[in-house]
Amino acid sequence: MSFDLLLEGGEIVFPDMGVRTGSVAVKDGRIAALLAPGERVQAKEVVDCRGKWVMPGLIDPHTHIGFGSNDTDFETESRSAAIGGVTGLMTFHRSNDLRQSTGPWKEHGESQSLIDFGFHFGVTSRLHIDTLPECAERFGVTSIKVYLMYKGASGAAKGFTEIDDGLLYRALLQGARIKGGIVGVHCENVEVIPVFREPLKAAGRNDLPVWNEQSPGFLEAENVFRVIYFGEKAECPVNIVHMSSAESLEIVRRAKRPGRAPIHVETCSHYLALTDRSPIGFLGKVNPPLRSTDDVEALWEGVRDGTISTVGSDHVPRKRETKGPDIWKATAGFPGLGTLLPVLIHEGVHRRGLPIERIAAVTSANVAKLYSIPNKGGMAVGMDADLVVVDPDREITIDPATQESFSDYSPYEGMTFKGAPVRTILRGRTIARDGVVDAEARATPAGRYLHRS
Repeated sequence: MSFDLLLEGGEIVFPDMGVRTGSVAVKDGRIAALLAPGERVQAKEVVDCRGKWVMPGLIDPHTHIGFGSNDTDFETESRSAAIGGVTGLMTFHRSNDLRQSTGPWKEHGESQSLIDFGFHFGVTSRLHIDTLPECAERFGVTSIKVYLMYKGASGAAKGFTEIDDGLLYRALLQGARIKGGIVGVHCENVEVIPVFREPLKAAGRNDLPVWNEQSPGFLEAENVFRVIYFGEKAECPVNIVHMSSAESLEIVRRAKRPGRAPIHVETCSHYLALTDRSPIGFLGKVNPPLRSTDDVEALWEGVRDGTISTVGSDHVPRKRETKGPDIWKATAGFPGLGTLLPVLIHEGVHRRGLPIERIAAVTSANVAKLYSIPNKGGMAVGMDADLVVVDPDREITIDPATQESFSDYSPYEGMTFKGAPVRTILRGRTIARDGVVDAEARATPAGRYLHRS
């Protein structure tokens, strides 16, 4: 048999199962064979992968497409993703009526995206709850998110007037009825934040650490406790998204036990690489806040021992001008899609000695399993040939001008990371190489919508 593509002689990374030397053969967009060293076959294109890792393409489980430019975000952010070794993403979709907005947003993505994409539904009203079964079936969406950050006055300021614990519990009950359903929750007790915020503002504080001080880690942990307790009563799997604190992680460890509804944990690359003392100023404002070095190390231990099952970017592609004029008025969130893999390899593999197969698990296989994404996230014959070739020794210095994002800054700008993608492949087609989007992929994007069930 002749193949379309042969990735020859690389170190094949099997998520959570080890690494072995060999070659990956691709035909008709799928992995067609995994070959032993020295096994010779014919292929239209042969790529020398000696000294490099061949991994499943990343699936970023946490992005916010449309927060930069509704018109072009799928185009620009998917290019940034491709450069960074990401072949799929999940993004949060919110609107007044998901029945009306989801179809057009899906079609818009299909017309622009270089990579595959799927949706989580943002649930902010009773209408969302009541129409969730219909929307889940029509659009193949198995995951929803509840924003406890937007309860009360905080939510009302953004037009959300129905977010409370009752809405959370209704969402959990509905999520339990969806096949493969899972409810993600942003955990921060926003009602207590003013107790800390008001004296800090009165004291004239205007620095990055103050954002952590006004929403300390125990306010996340308190919400985590309630969410997983409600999840148990509703018999619904929960996912604590963008977990930031060591205390929250310990609560999950203590709560897990056989026979109860599953508890999943997601953290993000910035909580594994940056702290509230990082010299990045207002660029580092994010919700939940960047925390301490102790929190960073605790989260890495959670990645190592499996308590944390997925890692995403929480990518928000806004402009630098929105990150001011002070910490209180700056927008929260920052871009991270294109830097996800280099950050995790540098901080996890090179600095802390985690095996690359663990990084592959939390960025590909576990994401595909958690969100019921078929034929993605693994290294097996018959799966989609979504692959990334990584040079573990290649050093890159982050320059926003080369990231292809709508955003014109990065919290990592000027930082150097060891370990970077050299080729990104979507269903057997090269979409980026050596930090540059492939010209054909740019001209004819072929990303598909991920319909899940």
